[in-house]
Formats: sequence, C-alpha cells, structure tokens
Amino acid sequence: MPVPQQTDKYFCGAGRLPAIVMFSEQARCLFHNRKIFLWSRYVACYSYIFRTGKMPVPQQTDKYFCAGILPAIFMSSPLLKRELGIFGATLMGLGSILGTGVFVSIGIAAEVAGPGVIVAVGIAAFVAVCNGLNSAQLAANHPVSGGTYEYGYKYLNPWLGFTAGWMFLLAKTASAATAALGFAGYFLNAVGVADRTYLILTALVALATLTLVVLTGIRRSNIANTAIVSVTLLSLAVFVAVGLPEVRWEMATVQNDSSIGSIFQATALMFVAYSGYARITTMSEEVREPRKTIPKAIIFTLVLTMLLYVGVAVVVAGAGGADKLSLQIGGTAAPLEVIARSFPIPGVSQLLAVGAITAMLGVLLNLILGLSRIWLAMGRRLDMPRVLARLNPSGTTPYVAVVVVEVTIALLILVGDVKTTWSFSAFSVLIYYAITNLAALQLSPAERLYPQWLAWVGLGNCLFLAFWVERQIWLTGLALIVAGLIWRAIVRIPARN
Repeated sequence: MPVPQQTDKYFCGAGRLPAIVMFSEQARCLFHNRKIFLWSRYVACYSYIFRTGKMPVPQQTDKYFCAGILPAIFMSSPLLKRELGIFGATLMGLGSILGTGVFVSIGIAAEVAGPGVIVAVGIAAFVAVCNGLNSAQLAANHPVSGGTYEYGYKYLNPWLGFTAGWMFLLAKTASAATAALGFAGYFLNAVGVADRTYLILTALVALATLTLVVLTGIRRSNIANTAIVSVTLLSLAVFVAVGLPEVRWEMATVQNDSSIGSIFQATALMFVAYSGYARITTMSEEVREPRKTIPKAIIFTLVLTMLLYVGVAVVVAGAGGADKLSLQIGGTAAPLEVIARSFPIPGVSQLLAVGAITAMLGVLLNLILGLSRIWLAMGRRLDMPRVLARLNPSGTTPYVAVVVVEVTIALLILVGDVKTTWSFSAFSVLIYYAITNLAALQLSPAERLYPQWLAWVGLGNCLFLAFWVERQIWLTGLALIVAGLIWRAIVRIPARN
C-alpha cells in the first residue's frame, strides 16, 4: 500500500489523476504504475461498496476496476470508443471540407475578388496549414472530444474555452443549415423540379436521414462518409482534368476589381473552405493513437484539399472567368456547373451535379458529428445542461446532443441565407482558430510537436482576416460573443452554489 504522501502526490499534484482519467491510454499507463496500483484497487473496492452495499470478492474488484468504474468516479460521463484510424480521420476531414468550400465558397470569393481568387486560395491555404498543425499538436496532447473548447479550458481559461465552443456552435450550425439547403437545391435541379416550395422540405428530410445515420454510431457514419467523399472527389477530379486543356493561360492580372482589400476579404471567405479539418480534432476522443494519427490526418487532409482547390480555381479563372462563377442566390444551377457546361466533353456537368449533391450530404453529416461532440463537451463542463453528455448504451454516440443539433439546424433551415451565413461563418471560425493558436502558445517544450512561430503566425493571421468581412457581420459576431459570455455567467451561478 502506498503511504499517504504518495496518494496525495498523485491525486493533488497538479490535478494529475483527475486529468489522466479523461483519456484511456494515459489512464492505463498511470494505473499500471506500481506506486498507485494498490491504491487504485482500494478506491475501486469502495466504489463497489457504494454501488451495491456489499463487500466485494477479489474478482469483483478487478471486474469493476477494469470495466472503467474507477475512471467514472472522476468523470461525469463515460468516454467514447476509439474507432478511427488515419484513413478514416482523413476522410472525415475531406468530407467536412469538400462541399460548400468548392461548390459555394469559391463562387462567393470570385464574386468579391475576381481573378484574385487564385491568390486568396493560396493565402488561405497557408493560414490553414499553420492552424492545422497547431490544432494537431493540441489534439495529440489532449485527445478528448470538444476541440478548441477543451484546449481553451486546459491551456487558457474557462471564459476563452467557452468562447471557442460558442463560436464553433454558431458558425457550424449555420453552415450545416446552408449545406442542407444547398443539397436540396442541387437535388431538385437534378430531378427537374422547378418549384422552390419543396426546398425546405427536402432539406429537412436530408437532415433527419443523416441524423439517424449519426445516431447509429461513428463506425456506420464513417462508412457513409467514405462513400460520399469518393463520389465528390471523382466528380471534381473529372472537372479539373477536363477543364485544364480549356484554360486560357493569358489570364487577367489582378487589377482594380481585385484590390488588396477584396483579396483579404476573399481570403477570409476561402479560409472557411479549409476549416473542415477541425472535425478531426473535435472527434479526437474517437481516434486510435491520437498523438500519431491526428497530425498525419490533418496534414493529409490539407494537402489534398489545397491541390484540389488550386486546380479548381485555375480552371474557373482560366476556362470560365470569374464572371461566370458569380454566385446567384436562389439560382437554378451550381456555380461550377456553369463552367462545366462549356466543356466539349458531354456529361461533365451532370457528373458535377452528382458530386455537388454528395458533397453537401458529406458536409452535413460531418457537421452533425462535430457539433454533437461540442455539445457533449459543453455538457460535461456544465456550460450547457448535463443531459447533453449522455451516451447511448454502446458508448458510441452522444444521442441527446445529436438530437439537439438536429433541432437547431432545422430551425435555421427555415430562415437560411447562403451568402450571409457563409460570411458569418468566416468571422466565427477565424475567432475560433485565434483561440486555438493562443492555446498552442501555452504548450510546454515536451508537448510541442512544431515550432512556436507557427502559433504566432496563425494567431496574427486569424485576427487580421476576421475583420475583413462586412462590418455588420463582425459587429453581429462580437455581440453574440458577449451574449454567450453573459449566458455562461448566468448558468454557472447554480453550479458554483
């Protein structure tokens, strides 16, 4: 048996024991440490007594300790199962990125910056790489569901952690509603239905269907995501391959219609198109070997996305021109479909329409997954009702959080506006990643996987670009941050008492 000083050291010293039971690998290592193994069995024995009112036999103490009852003493909810590897995590990131980014964001950015959209794509990729690497090292060191919401709590303070989670919820809920409406629009165009009265109904049906998929658990969600991403990648690859020979390489240079200000605004909008990799970090509790898997998955996701975006942007600016890509809200064709119709090879526009439909489904599926994990984390922290932290019996899905996500997205579907929503998402996501980079600056040398200057570059770029969106957008965003902090102050009063 350990002496009291040893138990105090491990229980009270920097919160080590309560911290490590949040994730399984570290917990197993510490509980097998001979200094506290006997003490942990001692606590497991008492947990059995409190649960049953009986004295346990040795087999029962081992059973209850190994089944995870001891970690449950220190946690308000059980952990999710780890079922994703590098391939699955990369596809989850691609499924979250390849959708509104290609089929909506490039259109909006081209409308704002003209030919300068190609420059905006490159700058946004650089900022995304900095943020992605910082997210990777944070997730590798603190692999629990919640992303920057949890990193803010651990490395900064609860108020910044809550702000990150709040901005993620606002931005991605609106983006999910946009994806559902986008799918409905593309689908109705594909089947030849011109009546827009079916738009909202189709979007709600898609939302309900994917919610049922998510409720079945991460493994089935991953299979559905793999199928969706495969179709989307195929359609975009054909678009780039067929479009490159049609590119007029004497493209217009960046002139008055592509001012520096418009390029920065377009960069802010294009950054959102890369931000889907955050879904990998928000689900890091479900990733196998997170310290190795998460950084590799994020890097693979960003590299593949950047190559694809550059190819699409070159084809758009060189073969069709930015004027053809101007996004018409409520129009009958997808923006890239306008370019594809001019290609000499038939069937490209139809294939692209199928890719757009699957892409929007992929975005919606991954946003439901990511948002539910943030609600789960906030429920654990009591920033939201504790009921949100409940898992299904198999421990694969926070089912209450998933239902809440469905309801909030459904409400926004009724009033969604694609262009305004995307701009608001840009501001919210940039603030979210500013907090991510700030948290990365607090990592110790032993925890750090990449140079510290990456965090400074990411932080500066995020704060700079956030205020290049329209004034009314960032003013609304700041007002909602204040409203969220007031909400937290109110709901934490009974928790403190």
